[in-house]
Amino acid sequence: MTHLRATAPGSPEGESGAVSDTSEPAALLQRCGRGDEAAFAALYDATSPRVFGLVLRVVRDRNQAEEVTQEVFLEVWRHSARYDAARGSAISWLLTIAHRRAVDRVRSAEASTARDTTYHQQTQVPDHDSTAEAAHASLEAHRVRQAVQSLTEVQREALELAYFSGYTHTEVAALLDLPLGTAKTRIRDGLIRLRDTMGVGQ
Repeated sequence: MTHLRATAPGSPEGESGAVSDTSEPAALLQRCGRGDEAAFAALYDATSPRVFGLVLRVVRDRNQAEEVTQEVFLEVWRHSARYDAARGSAISWLLTIAHRRAVDRVRSAEASTARDTTYHQQTQVPDHDSTAEAAHASLEAHRVRQAVQSLTEVQREALELAYFSGYTHTEVAALLDLPLGTAKTRIRDGLIRLRDTMGVGQ
């Protein structure tokens, strides 16, 4: 046999060939074991809807279910001579193969997803720009902290409140119990000294 039936599992044509007599699939399987392609075509038409339905319930994807169903019947054609009616019905034998193939497909898909996830996690390269920006920001913060230490205590106190704690000039003046003009002067002088210490604008 070089190909499977063109009729898709579950199609009207396939359903019309469904059989209720479980002995018929057994007879067809025995003929398949002798290389009878006509018997295989009849077996496919009679049983593919049930095989497809079982596979679809396991893999939960119609396209994959169709692929697995084709694989099931290829296996049936190749190994139909192994079927032993004394050990169970033909339908049970077919559905056992179908269930095993469907579970294998699900496990294969899960393993592939796990491999992809692991590979992505192991090979993920940190964004260059964000890494560089973070390093630059850290370096600048270190420079600012060092420069702040060079200020006088009153300048440092006013600047820390205004720029590191987010208070307005008026609020800084109130917190330090200073006239607004004095608070502004301390902040301005502190900024000038900070700029000179860091070499900004030079």
